[in-house]
Amino acid sequence: MQAKLQQILEESKAQLQAAASVQEAEDVRVKVLGKKGALTEILKSMGKLAPEERKELGQAANQVRAEIEELLAETFAKLKSAAQEAKFREEKIDVTEPGKTVKLGAKHPVTVTIEEMSKVFKSMGFTLTEGPEVETVFNNFDALNAGPNHPARDWTDTFYISDDVLLRTQTSPVQVRVLQSQEPPIRVFAPGRTFRCDTADATHSPMFHQVEGLVVDEGITMADLKGVLDSFAKQMFGSETKTKFRPHHFPFTEPSAEMDVSCFKCGGRGCRVCKGSGWIEILGCGMVHPNVLKVGGIDTEKYTGFAFGVGVERVAMLKYGIDDIRLMYENDMRFIEQFK
Repeated sequence: MQAKLQQILEESKAQLQAAASVQEAEDVRVKVLGKKGALTEILKSMGKLAPEERKELGQAANQVRAEIEELLAETFAKLKSAAQEAKFREEKIDVTEPGKTVKLGAKHPVTVTIEEMSKVFKSMGFTLTEGPEVETVFNNFDALNAGPNHPARDWTDTFYISDDVLLRTQTSPVQVRVLQSQEPPIRVFAPGRTFRCDTADATHSPMFHQVEGLVVDEGITMADLKGVLDSFAKQMFGSETKTKFRPHHFPFTEPSAEMDVSCFKCGGRGCRVCKGSGWIEILGCGMVHPNVLKVGGIDTEKYTGFAFGVGVERVAMLKYGIDDIRLMYENDMRFIEQFK
């Protein structure tokens, strides 16, 4: 047994000296001192020996164990230190090397335009609100005074999900939701995506953005509508901008109008952008039809209101000189980065 103990000690020394990693040293520890290790097996067999032999062998085994544990501690410390130094060398950072270039993104022109428009309307006391893109036929047409035979309800113009559900064709359904949920006075604007069955070309897209505006209070007149939109145009396109209102028809407003702004490219003299007229159409508007107010339970004898809808892409194209709406949806970073 004494000879075996000495053999275990010598083999352990040799193996620990040859160990090149912490794992190899750990394997030696398990092989010698583990539950089924060589030294452990000797200690377990001591119960079969005579008392004198057991005492003598126990002292020798404990001495060998102490030497091996000391060797293990030294080996582990040396190997861990070597491993840490190697890791430091591997992960060393050369602070003189140029850093990695972090490429900054850019806001989409539609986002930029919505933010600019929102800032203008908020400065005039409007509150931002939103509505769902998937709407009911009632909110999108019926509540907005568009009867069953209105051409916009045809499946060739509108994306229907079912007979009663569709992708909203305008942001005007937000008007209905606001009228049904709020009491006058009301002054809100609602930016959002809208959908129509249009063939994509330079000026049309089946998905586009609008900003809806709604004001309802006592004594609201067409003069208030014109004042708000004239101020909006001047803040968006410059203080020299002029506005012109032309009679039009929308089922949810009466009277209705389309608003033109003086061409900001030529100052109204006539150019390619305004097609020589000196004016550019940018939005539709009008006084909220009494039938629409009644859907929200508004007393039409006491309250009146106005509404307007602005095409975001149209404003962006005019303001930034974009000649094809499809450029906004191709995700070409060369195009988008121009708006940093």
